[in-house]
Amino acid sequence: MRGDAMGFQRPPGTQDILPGSAGDWQLVEATARELCRRFNYREIRTPIFEATELFRRGVGETTDIVEKEMYTFEDRGGRSITLRPEGTAGVVRAYVENKLYGEPDPAKLYYIGPMFRYERAQAGRYRQFHQFGVEAIGSADPALDAEVIALGWMFYREIGLEGVRVEINSVGTPAVRAAFRGRLLEFLEPLKDRLCEDCRKRMERNPLRVLDCKVDQDKFGGAPSILDSLDGECREHFEAVQGHLQAMDIPFTINPRLVRGLDYYTHTAFEYKAEGIGAIDAIGGGGRYNGLVREIGGPDQPGVGLGIGLERTVLLLQKLRQDASRAALDVYLVSQGEAAERETVRLLHRLRQAGFKADRDYARRSMKAQLKAADRLKARYAAILGDDELSRGEIALKEMASGEQRTVRLEELVHHLTELDRSHPETRTE
Repeated sequence: MRGDAMGFQRPPGTQDILPGSAGDWQLVEATARELCRRFNYREIRTPIFEATELFRRGVGETTDIVEKEMYTFEDRGGRSITLRPEGTAGVVRAYVENKLYGEPDPAKLYYIGPMFRYERAQAGRYRQFHQFGVEAIGSADPALDAEVIALGWMFYREIGLEGVRVEINSVGTPAVRAAFRGRLLEFLEPLKDRLCEDCRKRMERNPLRVLDCKVDQDKFGGAPSILDSLDGECREHFEAVQGHLQAMDIPFTINPRLVRGLDYYTHTAFEYKAEGIGAIDAIGGGGRYNGLVREIGGPDQPGVGLGIGLERTVLLLQKLRQDASRAALDVYLVSQGEAAERETVRLLHRLRQAGFKADRDYARRSMKAQLKAADRLKARYAAILGDDELSRGEIALKEMASGEQRTVRLEELVHHLTELDRSHPETRTE
């Protein structure tokens, strides 16, 4: 966006990921990739924009995403194009177009990348945001539902968010939802005049989604439960998912009002929830979508997947100060004098070759200012070299946290720091 005297500014609802927080992003992305390797999910990368009709058919005409939030435009060829608002529809389109269903085993895929929705910006929610998602297409086995839920739960645990809880529900099949619709409308009709405008519209087009409203949640305490309308097949599937989760010791609660905000879900729906990100407590979720591949033009293949919002995940990490205590640098080289400054160039290179995260002063500041810089950059050690120390073949090594200082032979600095690492591996930066 063009500013005034301040110049250009980022568009509303976007953010700059600056070096101070990029490490958190790298952590969550690396954890996601490593977990997918262990679970045998392979990466897929799809276009950032797709035909608008893909999302209308795949996500659902009555969803907030399609009705209010998509970035849609006409390209120079007269085609209606939309920046992807979520990841599943594009992955399923790629699955169909590239005939990945030709393999005997389920296609187990994952993606990491930006999505776009025009919605009100708030804590952890942006108009350009990033998702990590997995899709397992080609099997109706409830064990696959549980596997996907387990992958997400392990993701949060392994980045240090142990307070994340899992909520699950069954939204049945289209036939089950049709039967439940009448019972739900009976309950909602007396409340109609007290509901928000969105809920009144949803009552006419997709009543189940009324239960997803964040404004009127306090009015739905006596709402009928879709679990009471499940047929035998749906009930058996849902009970099997619970059994698999219990076998893996993954704690969960059943939330009969959990419906998710997308129309393609069948059977299992689930969310990961956490406190500490303002009004929003859902930080990820997903479910089964057995009719979606057929809807997009492919064979009738069942699927299940999840999507995790990385902005909300990083925000939680930062608020809970998980991993924030790690030092930003292993060593900061402080030098005073021309000869000492030249020597730090050699030392810095040797430290980096040995695997240490190291830096130095480039502004010819005073020794006091350089030590302040080492502290500001959260260095574990400051290695201090003046011309006098250089003439003696020594360097002072200061532990920044304790202030303890020792003298080390110049040629033994790398070896000495390596030995310290071996005795205290938990303090090494990543």
